[in-house]
Order: sequence, then structure tokens, then C-alpha cells
Amino acid sequence: MDLKSEIRKRRTFAIISHPDAGKTTLTEKLLLFGGAIQTAGAVRSNKIRKTTTSDFMEIEKQRGISVSTSVMAFDFNNVRINILDTPGHKDFAEDTYRTLSAVDSVILVVDSVKGVEEQTRKLMEVCRRRNTPVMIFINKMDREGLNPFDLLDELEKELNIAVCPYTWPIGNGKQFKGVYNLFKEEVQIFAPEKSSLPESLICTKDIKDPRLMDYVGEDNINKLWEEIDFVKDMFESFNISLYREGYLAPLFFGSALNNFGVLELLETFLEIAPCPGPIQASERTIEPDEKQLTGFIFKIHANLDPNHRDRIAFMRICSGKFERNKFYFHTRSGKKMRFSSPASFMANNKSIVEEAFPGDVVGLYDSGNFKIGDTLTEGEMLNFKGVPNFSPEILKEVINLDPFKTKQLEKGVWQMTDEGVAQLFVQQPGNRKIIGTVGELQYEVIKFRLEHEYGAKCSFSNLPFVKACWITTDDKKELEKFIQRKLNAIAYDKENNPVFFAESDWMLKLARENFPSITFHETSDFKILKK
Repeated sequence: MDLKSEIRKRRTFAIISHPDAGKTTLTEKLLLFGGAIQTAGAVRSNKIRKTTTSDFMEIEKQRGISVSTSVMAFDFNNVRINILDTPGHKDFAEDTYRTLSAVDSVILVVDSVKGVEEQTRKLMEVCRRRNTPVMIFINKMDREGLNPFDLLDELEKELNIAVCPYTWPIGNGKQFKGVYNLFKEEVQIFAPEKSSLPESLICTKDIKDPRLMDYVGEDNINKLWEEIDFVKDMFESFNISLYREGYLAPLFFGSALNNFGVLELLETFLEIAPCPGPIQASERTIEPDEKQLTGFIFKIHANLDPNHRDRIAFMRICSGKFERNKFYFHTRSGKKMRFSSPASFMANNKSIVEEAFPGDVVGLYDSGNFKIGDTLTEGEMLNFKGVPNFSPEILKEVINLDPFKTKQLEKGVWQMTDEGVAQLFVQQPGNRKIIGTVGELQYEVIKFRLEHEYGAKCSFSNLPFVKACWITTDDKKELEKFIQRKLNAIAYDKENNPVFFAESDWMLKLARENFPSITFHETSDFKILKK
């Protein structure tokens, strides 16, 4: 099969949501329908009774939350589907933001009971900035929740996107009887029994079907027709161009836990979601059907398999064909690299890949050569945009609790910050190691992983800073003057770039006013411009 045909066969997307909206449950039901897994885990009351497939880290299993993006690939209806299940918790948003640079579209999960939440807004802001196509799945319709019309109004106002109902609910909560597909013009009955089989769902185009009338009731059917007329007048009709440009979001109702509405979502996604498209590098636009391979590292994970202590860099292929054992050019180091065991994933289960195509995510075994944002090509110097570090808002010093494990601690801190779990800064004198994050929970994860994966124990000492900014200027003397004056608030990142720690927003504002020739960067995008 030629390159263009392989590209048309692929769909690469992320599933995003606020915590506890049902994102990981939806992911597993998609895998279940795709035949990728045989049983799905159940997430209830923030505890995992049977561990979900996509949450594979030990701390995820204990807490019942996703703290790291999982990569999963499977085939369904002759389409290669690459799912990236992202962390929902706001403290791990940076991993999600980077993941969004590696996908072509998004499915946003919204809790019908809680509606639009804080993290939902932030994630949609990132999608809107990239014009990423979005589909919305309104989950937990079998629970008492918001009125569907109120919910849709909230989505449009809060997320700044037009919505287009693809299905419409028949009741909600205890009265939830199913959905009507506005495009197929058929009713799908909700079966309340906890079954994972699609046979438990009754689907009919015959509105006079006695099973339908018996189960739904004539009054509910009449109310449904009234609401559908209102929906058609009130909301946008579906336009595939507006969807793919990121302005219009098709919307589905269902219950992921009960497998209801999931298959319909998957089938519609395959029909309308975009296949891999052009990706912008700093130097030029990369078209997916170019013969030369290009790809970028958007995620690094050490100890994916604790038994083997491996380190894997996840690469999104942008163009060309990736081949096992072929040499590729690592643009940052200038070295040629060959990969004998590239892998595809089903969460923590992996298999060797002989070849891969645009849209695919390939895991590359890494001995420390890669950093997030690195590029592989067949010789061209390229740097892809959109994989920055963000200015951390919490900064804490690492305190070693076991001097005999100093090397293990340093290795663990270095590897985990390479993964993007957090950022590492070093301050002199004393070679003080400072970790910066966007949320408190990340420190808990780091501490847990250092002890269980590296055998090192540490604590964290609070520092009186609220923000870290990279500093650059063309005036070297002015930079030296600033660093000397602010020595107690200066550290260096892993690439030896100077960073200013501000004790307050007012102190940062004052520094900008007193040193106008210095630029204070809140993301690491400037590093790409330096190359």
C-alpha cells in the first residue's frame, strides 16, 4: 500500500476532560469495541477495583487517576486508530498540553451532572489556539444532571465553540431511555443492565415499534419530537469543514460506563475525523505525504516496565515512512541514530514495529539521547513547534534523605524531568537542585516514583517563589549585571539557560521595568529560535 493510502487509513486523537468526567472509562470502551481488549476496568468513587488498561503506573492504580499520557493503537473497520489518553488532573496539564501537539483531533468528555469545569475550559483554550477539531461526548446521562439545552448553552458560552448535536437524549437520570440519532433518524434504546455487549442495545428506525413504545412511553416520544424540532432550529447543522477547522463540535450523549453511545461515537469519528495533515516546523510546513521521514518527541517515560528499567521516547511521525533499523538524523545533536526495537503500545503492553506512517506514535528505546521536542529526519535540519515547557508556578528544593543513594536520586530526578513530569533547575553555590511544577500533586508522584523505581528517598523544601522565567537579551553586560544583582533568585535549567525566580508578580513586573533590554519568557519556545 502506498504512503497516501496509509495516511488516509489513520486517525490520531486525544481524549481530554476534567478529572472524573469518565475519560479513561470512555477510552477503555472504545478499545473494547475495537477488540483491542477483552474486559474493561471499572472506575468508581475514585478507586479502581479492577485496574483500568490505560492507567499503568503504580501510583495511578492506587489513586484511581491518570497522571501520565497513555498511548494506545488498534485497528477498527480497516482504520488504524491511535488514542492518547491524557491526564485529567490540572496538576498534570502540561503533559496534556504537549500531547495535544501530537494529535490531529480531540474527543472532549463532559460530565452531564457537573457541566463545564475549570480544566475543561483550559483544555479547550489549547485546542482553540491550535484550531484542533473537537468532538464532545456528554457522559453519565443515566445520572440526574443538567437540562440538555442548558448544558449546550453552557458549552457554547464557556468553551467559545459552536455545537452541533449528532444525537439527542430521551430523558436523563432515572428517566434516561436512550438517544435519537438526528442523522441516521433512528432511536437507540438504553439498556440499564450493566452489560458490556452491544447486543444489549436495541436500535430501531421504526418509531411505531411496540418495543419502543413500551419502553419509552408515548409521552416521552412526543416530547422527543418537540425537542428535536427545537434543536434543528436552535443549533448549527453539521458542516465537516467547520468541524475540521475547529469551529464546530459534533456532540453525542451517552454513558461510557454502560457502553451506551460509545460505538456510535467511534463510528462517526471514523467517518468525519481528519487523517494526519500538515504540521508546522520552525523552518517550513511539513506535508504528511513527503517521502522523507520527519517526526518529533512529545513524551518521554522512564521505567515504563519496572522489571526492565527501560526509558522510552514517544515520537509522532509527521511525514514519510519510519523503518526499523534504518538510520535517522537527530537534529539537536547532529548524530545519526538507529532503532532496533521500536514499539507500538496498548498502554504498558508493547510490540515491535517494523514500519510506521504519519499519525502513528512510535516508542523508541532511549539511553538518554532524547529530550522533549527533539526532531528526527533523514538529514534535513528541522525543529517542530508546539512542544514547549511552561513557566512553573511552584518551586521546591530537593532534600536527599539517604546520602548513600545520592547517585540514584540524581539519576531519578534527571530522568523524570527529562520526561516532562516537572522541570529541574540548579542553583549555585551548593549545586542546589530545585524542581518546578504547575501543581502540588506532581511532587507526590515524583517522591513516590523516586522511592519505588530508583530506591531513593527525598523530601521537598518550600521556596518563596511564585514563578520562574527564562531570561534572554542581546546585551551580555546587562544580563551579567542582572544576574549579579539577583543572584539569590537565579538558577539554570538543564541546558544551562539562566532562569529568574520571582517572589511575586509585582517583583517580576519590577524586574521587567528596571531591565527593559531583558526578555522574560514564560515558555521555553525561545530555545527553538536560538537553534
